[in-house]
Amino acid sequence: MDKISLTEKFSLFDEEWTPKILAESNGQLVKIAKGSGELVWHSHENEDELFLVWKGQLTLKLRNKEIVLNPGEMYVVPKGVEHCPVATPDTHFMMIEPASTQHTGSDVTGVTVNTDDQTWI
Repeated sequence: MDKISLTEKFSLFDEEWTPKILAESNGQLVKIAKGSGELVWHSHENEDELFLVWKGQLTLKLRNKEIVLNPGEMYVVPKGVEHCPVATPDTHFMMIEPASTQHTGSDVTGVTVNTDDQTWI
């Protein structure tokens, strides 16, 4: 495997809330995405989900609090915890999660990207 430039990988796409897969390690997928505005409320019953902000600001709304992430900051949403990501315009972030993790959990909406449709870049 060659080294990966996150700056280069983020320049390869414009879609928002559409995870792109960069690598796999021990059953975990390393993904990047861009976002603006709000995604949807959802949870992952069996998987934790790590978020790391590269650019912009990502707020993880939880039912009892909000976690605001700036560049270089990360947070792990524990399995089963309902959350709703909200991003300032043109936010870039990374997620590390088990390969089994569904984009919006069991909640399938118009913005859901099926795991089989998430592309490697």
